[in-house]
Amino acid sequence: MDEYQQTIRALSDRIVTAQTPVRVLDAVKWDDNVRQGFFAAGGRELPKVDRAYYEGRPLAFDSSAKKEEFQNIERDITRQLGQFNPVGQIMRRMCKEYRMVIRMLEARGTADFGLISQELYGAASDAFHAGDPTLSDLGLMLSDYLNNIADRGDLKDEAKTLNAPQAVEMLQRRLDQVFGEGEGVIRVFESDGILADAAAGADYIKIRSDAMFNERDVRALEVHEGLVHVGTTLNGQNQPICTFLAKGPPSSTVTQEGLAILMEVIAFASYPTRLRKLTNRTRAIHMAEEGADFLDVFAFFREQGYTEDECYSNANRVFRGSLPNGLPFTKDLSYLKGFIMIYNYIQLAVRKGKLEQIPLLFCGKTTLEDMRTLRQLVDEGMVVPPRYLPQQFQDLNALSAWMCFSNFLNHLSLDRIEADYANIL
Repeated sequence: MDEYQQTIRALSDRIVTAQTPVRVLDAVKWDDNVRQGFFAAGGRELPKVDRAYYEGRPLAFDSSAKKEEFQNIERDITRQLGQFNPVGQIMRRMCKEYRMVIRMLEARGTADFGLISQELYGAASDAFHAGDPTLSDLGLMLSDYLNNIADRGDLKDEAKTLNAPQAVEMLQRRLDQVFGEGEGVIRVFESDGILADAAAGADYIKIRSDAMFNERDVRALEVHEGLVHVGTTLNGQNQPICTFLAKGPPSSTVTQEGLAILMEVIAFASYPTRLRKLTNRTRAIHMAEEGADFLDVFAFFREQGYTEDECYSNANRVFRGSLPNGLPFTKDLSYLKGFIMIYNYIQLAVRKGKLEQIPLLFCGKTTLEDMRTLRQLVDEGMVVPPRYLPQQFQDLNALSAWMCFSNFLNHLSLDRIEADYANIL
């Protein structure tokens, strides 16, 4: 590396090191004794979580010192690279985001927590573009569509007959075929310390030890957690200069989750129950933004047919980090919001003939606003193309054909088509 590249690498490594102890989900989660207390009260009282609850669970780092550390890195980026250097602009924004994340975690149990969450991840009332529907509108629209097909017997989910060890073995086998059998690139193992059925790390996927799965679930985990979340992490770790691409601030979460949902769709790994879970999360967050408390959201999920434990877990996702009657933690908006944004980006890339930019979504923990800069950095040799790339993005023929049709179909009025087809459908 020349001196300039060494400077980029050194600053990038400082960001990677600085963010290591900042673990948002660990900092906002509620202990199991909160769940036990909720059910011990018959599910009729708000969970016993207040500001003091979080104060009794201090962060794993000195928040003031950590904010100063990111401020110093940001200052050094400007001093060493200048105000308008493209890589420097990306890294400075990351430092700003991480400082905002720390402010959010400092505000656990207060109204500011939810307000900062909306700044980082968005709100359900946000529109995609001027005059477009909001995220909450999208959630309601998808719910209506799903209700229309809910009673079809041929769309019922397969029975969940796979326990955690069986799911681990099946998922490990499938990922070995993608990332290299016997290399130990990705590890799949059981864990009893996670809220979701599965969670991805840098080079591993954890499966909740008491969860049950079917083969479709495992296929979705392969695509979502493996091909996207772990794959992009490994591609980021493979960057020789811009090592910050291995780590993702909140802005990259929207891109990551959107890309994961898109992959589920184009790999035919998604299904109505999965989609309903995402729409319900969006609707629940909107309810909390409009003043609903934990009991209201718990009742909403009960109306959707979830078990008592599932209702608690889903409501917990909405209020973790906040208060049971406070503003929500809006991270779960990333799935649908990111899907729409990624889909639109790929559509426009095809329309403008810039197909080479599409695979760069996988070169690390990227954000859409950085894609043009990343293309320039690849041309300059500062960023290397993704090593691990899903098959659907290796050969862009089929994806391009689909998007060409999609671009045209967007100009048709579905309401007019519905009226015209009324006598044949």
